[in-house]
Amino acid sequence: MPTTATNINDHFFAGHYQEVWRKLIPPGLSEVECDFVQAEAQLQKDDRVLDLMCGYGRHALELGRRGYQVTAVDNQVNYINEIKTAAAAEKLPVDAIESGVLNASYAHAYKAILCMGNSFAFFDKDEALALLQKVAAHLQQDGRLIINTWMIAEIAIRHFQEREWHQVGNYKYLLEYRFHFHPSRIESEHTLVTSEGTLEVLHGVDYIFTLNELENLLSAAGLRLRDVYSTPKKRKFKMGDNRAYLVIEKTQQ
Repeated sequence: MPTTATNINDHFFAGHYQEVWRKLIPPGLSEVECDFVQAEAQLQKDDRVLDLMCGYGRHALELGRRGYQVTAVDNQVNYINEIKTAAAAEKLPVDAIESGVLNASYAHAYKAILCMGNSFAFFDKDEALALLQKVAAHLQQDGRLIINTWMIAEIAIRHFQEREWHQVGNYKYLLEYRFHFHPSRIESEHTLVTSEGTLEVLHGVDYIFTLNELENLLSAAGLRLRDVYSTPKKRKFKMGDNRAYLVIEKTQQ
């Protein structure tokens, strides 16, 4: 189900934040997350993987190096060009597509579909359902959808702060948050100050669903929550954890 509505998050990763996001990823995390995907989806050589909102390709390229046929989708042209260049240089089986994930056309059924880095939270209830329905239509019956998030209600409410400061490389990074209801969401203002004094202000929104609300959305799309972990090392999720990895399968037909 395509959408023409403007999403405030569509351009969030433009500008300096593309570099800030890269610096926020701990060394080794992407590789460990790929180990997790590989194990949960029981991937075999040449299986197809779809990486939604893939960013600069930290999962797509690593999975391509492991011998999987990867389709990577993102709406940021700089990210897509970076992936294409890296994939060509390494001769990796990675196809990078510049598109919003709701409007993209997917030509295959996939053994694993990824939605990592909290990007699922960018969508309200109607868009989230549309995305899940699209995923379900292109997920193999024995495949797995894996969502990484820190904006389910069980995390977001417990860890909510109105303001945070960070030093990220050469950037000073101020985050200001407001929690709103109907629908539940956190609206954010991100202020980046470069070492040269250049200022960049970004606005975003993360939609908040309880795990039960997510399960209802999944069910409506023909999917089922199989497991919830707090780390890619498969520690079971519990209250107080600040990350979640959702492992999702298709319901039996």
